Amino acid sequence: MRGEAKDFGRISVRSGIPTGAHRFTVTSPDLAGGRFSPEHWANSFGCDGGNQPLRLDWRGAPAGTKSFAVTMFDPDAPTGSGFWHWLVWDVPAGTTGLRETLPAGAVAGANAAGAEGYLGPCPPVGDHAHRYRITVYALDTASLALPAATPPTVTTFTMGGHVIGYAETTALAAR
Repeated sequence: MRGEAKDFGRISVRSGIPTGAHRFTVTSPDLAGGRFSPEHWANSFGCDGGNQPLRLDWRGAPAGTKSFAVTMFDPDAPTGSGFWHWLVWDVPAGTTGLRETLPAGAVAGANAAGAEGYLGPCPPVGDHAHRYRITVYALDTASLALPAATPPTVTTFTMGGHVIGYAETTALAAR
């Protein structure tokens, strides 16, 4: 259903990734075997990891990219609507990855816990392995013009109208 418009009376809403969006590639040296290492786990909610953001590398973004956004989402969180662990936007177009320090101009947004920046995985003890979807979006705008405290739903909604390409990888975490 990517990109399909839904009519809700006066407004039309479409999903965050339009049909035909350019696919490109993202990898992380921090996800050995598709799993998080301890330094990338949360240091809250009962976990004692290092809460260090993942290093990401991407290539093959589409022509016309003016900035990037990055998200990490846990669709398996026991909230009924998943959990946003990481949102970064206004990453300059010439960037091909993220490291410990964000590039100048990039915004580390609020996660679902209400704190700005990365929040590593920490699924409930004994729960099945949670999937963490890490997505890099190529956007057709240089800036989303949103403050860092913007809630994840508003950020992703605003971003949705600007997506021209995306790259995804999924990592697992269980305890």
